Amino acid sequence: MSPVIDPVVQIRGLWSVFHAGGEDVVVHRDLDLDIARGSLVSIVGGSGSGKTVLLRQILGLATPARGTVTVLGEPASRLARAGAATRVGMLFQHGALFSAFSVLDNIALPLRELRAFPETLVREAALVKLCMVGLSERDAHKMPAELSGGMIKRVALARALIMDPPLLLLDEPTAGLDPGSSDAFCGLLASLHRELGLTVVMVTHDLDTILELSTQIAVVADKRIVVSGPPQEVLAFDHPFVHDFFFGGRGRRAMTLLRERGLSVAAPPATAASAPDLLAPR
Repeated sequence: MSPVIDPVVQIRGLWSVFHAGGEDVVVHRDLDLDIARGSLVSIVGGSGSGKTVLLRQILGLATPARGTVTVLGEPASRLARAGAATRVGMLFQHGALFSAFSVLDNIALPLRELRAFPETLVREAALVKLCMVGLSERDAHKMPAELSGGMIKRVALARALIMDPPLLLLDEPTAGLDPGSSDAFCGLLASLHRELGLTVVMVTHDLDTILELSTQIAVVADKRIVVSGPPQEVLAFDHPFVHDFFFGGRGRRAMTLLRERGLSVAAPPATAASAPDLLAPR
């Protein structure tokens, strides 16, 4: 993929090393990645390939052994400081709502912690975000234990967006959702990405989500990004993981479901070489 001018996220020469059993385990080696402003990027890879580690490094919660991670023009390590929520929003895999807080208080928490705005303004802002994610004021005083899986994801998304960050990170956003809730959440993400001009980076195994939403796919394999680009370009890339992930049994079923939903997706090819025909322009 061609170099990105003024990327929102730029990773260069990244090494991720963990110590286990008295040995160094290398997860990433000389990994490079550019994420353009306004893109919706899916990071995919096998189990243990370090996808969530990458998210944590972009968020500034983990430090690479070597290399640089730059987010919105600054080292990612600065995001761990106060005020990071104004720049990056994070939706954790299971929502990570505080069980003792109401829906409204969960959403308002990042804004309230700044101690810079009157309580009435904080609550109004939280209600706006609550409605933005498709919930209503009737849900504001519910507790997390009263919410469905889909509602938990929506509340967590509202909290991630409360500070209007330009960058949104998602860890398995549709994990644990039934097909209907997953489709609805994907529709919400697509709408917010378009209307708010967000740059979105998500880690997911959900092929439906990847193929329906992504403007860019980055594949983690062999301890690095082996290919990153538009879906058609990635699907055409000759690599065992790409072929197994997208053109194995699960991939073929995902293509069938997308076609049944009315999306313009051609029949799965016999080999990856014919992958450019897999996704027709939408």
